[in-house]
Amino acid sequence: MSMIKDGAAEARPMRRRLRIVLWVLLGLLVAAILAFVVWASLAAPAKPGPLEAALDDPAVEVIQGPVVELRPAGSEPTRGVVFYPGARVHRDAYIATWAPIVAATDTLVLIPRMPLNLAIFGRSRAAPLIEDTPGIETWWVGGHSLGGAMAASWLGDQEPGAVDGLTLWASFSTGGAELGERDELSVLSVSGSRDGLATPEDIAERRALLPPDALMVEVEGMNHAQFGRYGPQRGDLEPKIDGSVAQSALTEAHVTAFLGVDADL
Repeated sequence: MSMIKDGAAEARPMRRRLRIVLWVLLGLLVAAILAFVVWASLAAPAKPGPLEAALDDPAVEVIQGPVVELRPAGSEPTRGVVFYPGARVHRDAYIATWAPIVAATDTLVLIPRMPLNLAIFGRSRAAPLIEDTPGIETWWVGGHSLGGAMAASWLGDQEPGAVDGLTLWASFSTGGAELGERDELSVLSVSGSRDGLATPEDIAERRALLPPDALMVEVEGMNHAQFGRYGPQRGDLEPKIDGSVAQSALTEAHVTAFLGVDADL
């Protein structure tokens, strides 16, 4: 009897220590999750000047909400794009870059809110937007940086012909999407020679993940952050062209891809 009591007495401190360790580990896990949520929630906002200019553009109608909607004023477009923002970038930061493209190509653009501002948690956001938007005959999906990769990943799961095109801004497809043999898919990839995050080497290395006839446009002097209007980004390079030149090149690339003509901007 004494040996049993001694063994039980020795086990109690060990159980207490184990409980303490488990509570400490749980606390660290909770703290890490909270830190990640806070980090992800701090999305880069749109710069006020370019945003206000785009909102005042009479050629474009903009609705800001959980889904940002841009449409050409006084027109019923038959082409639509669902566009995924880059990681930790607010969807409003792409209003200024999409507005000239919308006006020049008569295109509807929908930019959804992403969970924790990360498209990896919302890669299927395009599906209900496409389903719930009547009148659009031609659908493209795409995104900037991580957003583009997640749009490509989602597109790889769709039946051929369900979506007509993919537009990548400073981004590339994922290997699992298996888009390289999709000859029915129109693809536009726009990158910058001064991109420090999706570098020209990264784009070239992953070129085979896209169809052979994909339109590949590298804008000389453009960096990663110039695809949106949210200011400088850590790890990026200094651009060698100003925002207006970068915008003209981006718009021209979409006029070519969407309309099949060379832009005269």
